[in-house]
This record gives sequence, C-alpha cells and structure tokens, in this order.
Amino acid sequence: MTALTRWIRRNLVIIAGIGTLAYLILPNVVVLVFSFNKPNGRFNYEWQRFSTDAWTDPCGVADMCGSLSLSLKIAVWATIGSTVLGTMIAFALARYRFRARPAVNSLIFLPMAMPEVVMAASLATLFLNMGVDFGFWTILIAHVMFCLSFVVTAVKARVMSMDPRLEQAAQDLYASPAQTFLRVTLPIAAPGIAAGALLSFALSFDDFIITNFNAGSTVTFPMFVWGSAQRGTPVQINVIGTAMFAVAVLCVLVGQLAGARRKRS
Repeated sequence: MTALTRWIRRNLVIIAGIGTLAYLILPNVVVLVFSFNKPNGRFNYEWQRFSTDAWTDPCGVADMCGSLSLSLKIAVWATIGSTVLGTMIAFALARYRFRARPAVNSLIFLPMAMPEVVMAASLATLFLNMGVDFGFWTILIAHVMFCLSFVVTAVKARVMSMDPRLEQAAQDLYASPAQTFLRVTLPIAAPGIAAGALLSFALSFDDFIITNFNAGSTVTFPMFVWGSAQRGTPVQINVIGTAMFAVAVLCVLVGQLAGARRKRS
C-alpha cells in the first residue's frame, strides 16, 4: 500500500465532506460569475464579456425590484406569524398532556411530508369556496400555514431537551412565572426559535408552487424569475441571487462567531 493510498484512506471522510460542500456551492459560484457577464442576447447562459453594469443598476429590469420587495415583505410577516404561533404550539405539545395531543402531532407533521402541490391546490380550493380574492393576504396565509410545521418541529426539539430543574430553581428563588419564562425558559429555547424563524424566512422567500396557486395576479420574486426564464433571464437576477447568498453566509458566520465567543466566556 503506497503512502498516497494510506493518506486517502485516513482522510476519506474529510475528502468526501469537502467534495460534497464543493458540489453544493458550485451553483452559487456559477450565479456569481454570470452576474458579471454581459450577454449579447436575452439569455445569460453563455459567457460573453466581463461587465459590472448589472451590479451598478440592480433594478434596471422593470418590476424586478418590486417583486423582490414584495417577497421580502411576505417572508418577514410569514416568519413573524409562523414563529409566534409555532412557538406557542411547540410549548403546548412539549409541556402539556391532553387527549388530542397525538392527533395534533400527526397534523403538524403532515405539511412537511405532503407534496407542496397538494397543499397549494387545497388552499386554493378553500379560498375559492370562501370567495376570497387572491393576492397578498392569500399568499401570506398560505406561507404561514406551510412554515408553521417547521417552526414547531425546531422549537419542540429544543423545549423537550430543556432541563426542568432550571425553571424549578428559578421558582425556588421566588421568580414569578413571567420572570421564569423571560429569564430562564425563553433564553434556553431561543436557539430553536431562531432556527425555526430563519428556516421560515428562507422557505417563504423561496417558495414558488404554493405561491403560484394562491397569488392571483400578484407576482413575487420566484414567480418573476420563472416568468423571466421563458423570455430571457436578465443578469440582475444573478446579482440578487448572489447578494442573498452573501447575506446568508454572513448570518451563518456571525452566528458561529457569537457561539464561539459565548463558549470562551
């Protein structure tokens, strides 16, 4: 056995991890590279020449920034709604015993196991039967319902891993129920709540299928991208994608640095 073979066998897991990470990041690298492209035609699929025009004028395409701001607005409100409701449901399922608890657990899991198109068609049928006009509010309600299960799962896992003796100690030190929740329970559950909120924001901003069924004439950013792909993808879409990826990476790095600093202290 050669030295190279021994080295590969010894570092096989690391090599596989790096290869998987490179495979996942490769599409983002392609988007970044083509955000500096200046295509000759309508389609930005072949490299022509370097240009920063799209970065200096990211809103140069009609209605693109409007759809982007609408998607961000829906994602923020869907995150707030699903996080608040999901956190309360998670605490109820983790802390209390009631007759319908197994059924509620099953119903919470269904949206994650069910194909999106089924939920999208069901919600569209519900809104049609109720005579609701499709638009911003139907999209928001659909996104909250879709993201709710993910928040409940993340927060519930965190709450169930909490040590109840910490809350009992706070009560022994004459803390009121509100003080116990705000100073003990909530800080411990905060990582799970934050994880559910971030996941909700990403799912809401990225969603196309549920939005397409319940949007009516309203156009969100994923729907704008899909529609643009039929006519020719503008370079500005790559700019927005690169900026969103950079923001996501920055959030992860800030979280890692904050966690490392907390461990050192």
